[in-house]
Amino acid sequence: MRIAIPVTEDEQVAHGWGRARDLAIVDASGGGIDEWTVVHVGWDELHDEGTHGSHHARIVRFCREHEITDVIVDHMGQGMVNTLTKLGLRLHQTTLGDARESVEALLDADTL
Repeated sequence: MRIAIPVTEDEQVAHGWGRARDLAIVDASGGGIDEWTVVHVGWDELHDEGTHGSHHARIVRFCREHEITDVIVDHMGQGMVNTLTKLGLRLHQTTLGDARESVEALLDADTL
């Protein structure tokens, strides 16, 4: 499982997906976090550059290049939900708070 979750500098869940500044990319197997890497994506600044479709394409490229299988987020627009669902990603809702706790909750639920 390779999870992406938008994070703040202090590893809290950042609001929204399409305007994320940074994402934690989490490799998980066997019910636990194997690796946690924060990647600066800059979607907060890039969101309004170009067309809406080009921004979605940027995000799709990122997800493919990083082999993302799951996304944890507190908010995502319906257009992006449709795009990522067509890509085959599993989308998971969370609330703002500790990002690692959100990932661990998904892993706990996934192993039941």
